[in-house]
Amino acid sequence: MTRISLRSWLLLAVPVVTLLVLVVLLMNPSAAWPGRSVGERPAPGERLTDVPIPGGGTAQLSTCGVDDGPRPLPRGEGERGDVPQMVLTGWGVYDPGSKVKGGPTFTVHMAVRAGERPLLLDAPVAKGRVTIDLYGPHGEGRRVSARGLSATVVDGSYQGKPLDVPPSGRFRIAPGKDLRLDVVVPAAAICPGRTMRDVIDCTPKDTNDADDCPVVTLTLSDPAIRAYRAAEADGEESGLVSDRLVAISLEPDLRKT
Repeated sequence: MTRISLRSWLLLAVPVVTLLVLVVLLMNPSAAWPGRSVGERPAPGERLTDVPIPGGGTAQLSTCGVDDGPRPLPRGEGERGDVPQMVLTGWGVYDPGSKVKGGPTFTVHMAVRAGERPLLLDAPVAKGRVTIDLYGPHGEGRRVSARGLSATVVDGSYQGKPLDVPPSGRFRIAPGKDLRLDVVVPAAAICPGRTMRDVIDCTPKDTNDADDCPVVTLTLSDPAIRAYRAAEADGEESGLVSDRLVAISLEPDLRKT
């Protein structure tokens, strides 16, 4: 009986092992390139998971590409009311250039407005209770998703200088006035396939049509919001009233009206 030498066994095994390795890499691309950097496009079929954000909050990467927005499902009465109200006053990426340390930053600016009664918000305002989602156009789904962020109270200057906490420990919004806040969007919350420099790009870039551009959704929760709404509703059960403010840059169903 003919015996196959060790060298022959090795020669026969090499193509088989190579084929098995290729199959494994095709089934699990992340095994070949562990530690994929932020902004790198995931391999087809790869499942993303949520990750903690340095400094607090969670990057909800598991929802990347999901087109379920822009308005979240209400979690109580009053979310679509005008008192109190939160509006987006601007958002964008600021790039100081290569000579400045830190790189570009993505900031969302907003204002919380009171009605005919003052609104008192404990400082720090909505700490760990701010969410941000950015949806790409044409059904692209989320490009950015973060939960558990915090807002900074700022003045009305161009760069938004942070304000000191009042001695009372509360920020008071006078009737008919507003309180300006900034939220910095962490780079970790940007979905793979996008970077800090192109996450707000329209498709196509040179468009003049709002339908071609991203939509930003921001929410802020605070017990004082629920109490304020309940008082406005003549003592309605506070448990049925939402403690959340919702601001959307432009809702798709309103664009056609």
